[in-house]
Amino acid sequence: MKKIQVGFLMSYDYELLKKSIPPVYQLADTIFLALDHKKRTWSGNHFEVDPSFYDWVNKLDVDKKVIIYEDDFYVSTLSGMQNDTRERHMLANKMGIGNWLIQVDSDEIFIDFEKFVKKLRQYDSYLIHPEKHPIQFAGFHINVYKYLDEGMLYIDKPTKLLLATNYPNYKYAKNTKERIVYDDTYILHEGLARTEEELLLKLDNWSHKHDINATFLQKWRMANKDNYHTIKDVFYLDAEIWPELGYFPTSDLTEIKKMVYSDPKLVIPKTKLFFRNFGQWFKHLFKNKKPEFETYFAEKS
Repeated sequence: MKKIQVGFLMSYDYELLKKSIPPVYQLADTIFLALDHKKRTWSGNHFEVDPSFYDWVNKLDVDKKVIIYEDDFYVSTLSGMQNDTRERHMLANKMGIGNWLIQVDSDEIFIDFEKFVKKLRQYDSYLIHPEKHPIQFAGFHINVYKYLDEGMLYIDKPTKLLLATNYPNYKYAKNTKERIVYDDTYILHEGLARTEEELLLKLDNWSHKHDINATFLQKWRMANKDNYHTIKDVFYLDAEIWPELGYFPTSDLTEIKKMVYSDPKLVIPKTKLFFRNFGQWFKHLFKNKKPEFETYFAEKS
């Protein structure tokens, strides 16, 4: 127990795992790849996995840490988001209560996993009776907007994402609605950084596909390193949420890490983190907790 367990959701974009698994491999105790046993997305669409991907996993996995967890992750009567939450709950149970349960997607890349693990280890006492002290940890996305021939465009405003918990009573995707501990851990999010064909496939299988704004694809297609500063309001749902783009002239993680931690637009101030964490501590100080797993999803499994 008290292991660092990392779980990835494996779907049609499984090739992205070739970039997201290596940064966590050394410090993870176990890495789980959750794959629907009939290879279906949350929308019920089918996909295939090229056998060469498993060859890549076997070559990488010199310490035998990777477990491919296949199960029935699609229920036709549930929405995409309900299937999302249900799969994460099933994966967390497989990873084992009493460990740190880190769940990330195939398009999420840690730029400093060691830093995040050190943060979790400061709270190992919460793993003794996790049902009595449920807690979750959040970091920040650096949202990659588009890859270019040299470098990438990104959103110059980090966004919160939930990364880990000790007790996975998920209510909505990875959100347990419990106390959050914020850390200035940054994750490169490649949600949009794909070829146009790959992006269209993602949007077609996405939980929010009916909510995409009409101008999104037009702006994405035209953006480049010369005009990015003139393109505004680029979020795929409510466009104004992402007001501006930035540019990294490299795709190297080591160089990107240096650029992120030296950019005042990207670095989350320590005072802001302190007050966020104090607010979360105070908010949940007197909360009457009766943590239990969501029986709705269990009944549908």
